Order: sequence, then structure tokens, then C-alpha cells
Amino acid sequence: MSKEKNLQRLKRIEGQVRGIHRMVEEDRYCAEVLVQIASVQQALRGLSKQVMQGHLEHCVAAAFASRDPAKAAAMQKELLELMYKYV
Repeated sequence: MSKEKNLQRLKRIEGQVRGIHRMVEEDRYCAEVLVQIASVQQALRGLSKQVMQGHLEHCVAAAFASRDPAKAAAMQKELLELMYKYV
């Protein structure tokens, strides 16, 4: 996904977070706030998937295509660390 589309998604998420902020300031019903928080979390997960896909298609592919064992090993370590953070 392009940088511009990722930035668009982030702007929408930012707007959602501002909306949640307003809801809390206005003492809105807790269940409504929780629904909006879940929506933001889902939007962030979607963005995360897109960024990961781009990372795999470009950065990871380049590291392994380089045929440099040090680069490949470093990328493998990085991928494992990312996977552990998301699991």
C-alpha cells in the first residue's frame, strides 16, 4: 500500500481518536466509548497489516535477494522479533 494511503488511514484514525476524546469529555455512555475504541483498534490492526505487507514485499525481499548472509540473518532476526510482538 502506498505511503499516501497509509497517511490517509492514519488521518482517519486520528479523527476517530479525537472523537473518543470528545466522548469522554462529554461523559458519554461507557459502552458507546468502548465501541469506538474497538473501532480504532481494528483500524490500527488493518494499517499494521498493510505496513507489514509492504515490509515483506520490499525490505525483506531485498535482504534475501541480496544473497548477503549477514543481511539475511539480520532480517530473519527482525522478522522473528516482529512476530513475537504481534503474537
